[in-house]
Amino acid sequence: MQKIYFTPGPSQLYFTVEEHLKSALNKNIGSISHRGQQFKDIYQHADKGLRSLLNLPDNFKIIFTSSASEVWERIIQDCVMNSSTHFVNGAFSNKFYQTAVQLGVNPEKIEAEDGSCASLDELKADSQPELISFTHNETSTGAAQPLQDIYAAREKFPEALITVDVVSSLPYVDIDYTKVDSVYFSVQKSFGMPAGLGVWLVNDRCIEAALKKEALRKTISGGFRLTNSYKMAMKYQTPATPNVLGIYLLSKVVEDMNLKGIDMIRRETEYKAALLYHTINESKVLSPFVKDKNYQSKTVIIAQTENNAEIIEPISEKGFILGTGYGKYKNEHIRIANFPTHSKEQVEMLSDFILLA
Repeated sequence: MQKIYFTPGPSQLYFTVEEHLKSALNKNIGSISHRGQQFKDIYQHADKGLRSLLNLPDNFKIIFTSSASEVWERIIQDCVMNSSTHFVNGAFSNKFYQTAVQLGVNPEKIEAEDGSCASLDELKADSQPELISFTHNETSTGAAQPLQDIYAAREKFPEALITVDVVSSLPYVDIDYTKVDSVYFSVQKSFGMPAGLGVWLVNDRCIEAALKKEALRKTISGGFRLTNSYKMAMKYQTPATPNVLGIYLLSKVVEDMNLKGIDMIRRETEYKAALLYHTINESKVLSPFVKDKNYQSKTVIIAQTENNAEIIEPISEKGFILGTGYGKYKNEHIRIANFPTHSKEQVEMLSDFILLA
């Protein structure tokens, strides 16, 4: 039986990935030199496609990493000298905060209750953060920080770098890149690819901060430091051997998404999210974990129940694999991914299964 993964990451592969994997094998993509022109062309194709899909301005560079988690270390190591502020609305945003603690930059944490998002009002006007971190879509709790909160941070603290984790919401979320400086994601969620590749969108303000830190001999990273990665990206290169196959697949999946159109992807995401929340509200044994609709994620929908196995197990027998809760919510939450690879028809079938379970 063919399984369909609604897990929030890794998730179901985008429906064209199998075709592109075969193509990659036929072209020996796994064996080409990362210093050759063929790889540069692949990088450039991925770069061009992402810029079109995301409407990314020219002052942003696209840098490839091993994962989104790697960006936590690199931006703190390279761009922050003394302080960072972290809006925490779940386990993953808290992990970034903990990374900053471990790297010794005296971070501040502004924490919301699970299932909610912290308010910018909790950050004092006389604060002088070098970097403000938001997790737009907290995969562990299904809470989505309103974009206007993120944009307000730019207005309130124009000198601070604004960095945004969009691991489980891009390409759905429509970001105004003039209001942020650093955006990052991994490909195993919304982009429907095998894990092992992170994408960091970083602008010139971050580079200026990194150069300033280097000039003061405060940088502690080596060949993978941001300034070096940025310099290599200018030539469609990477500091070391990257996940060439992953970058190739990303270039192809993004090409497919551009053919479909980002507006269609966003409309379908909103339709599927509305259907799933309606289903949860109609269920006799489920309720939405995020109560405030202003904070409800469109891409990771979380239902709570007394015993999630009673829902997850019978649905898995039909070939639909749902995610369990994260951490302390392992047995009482059901996490349902709503990514571009999940079709409207699949979500409609899943909704029927949930109501019958």
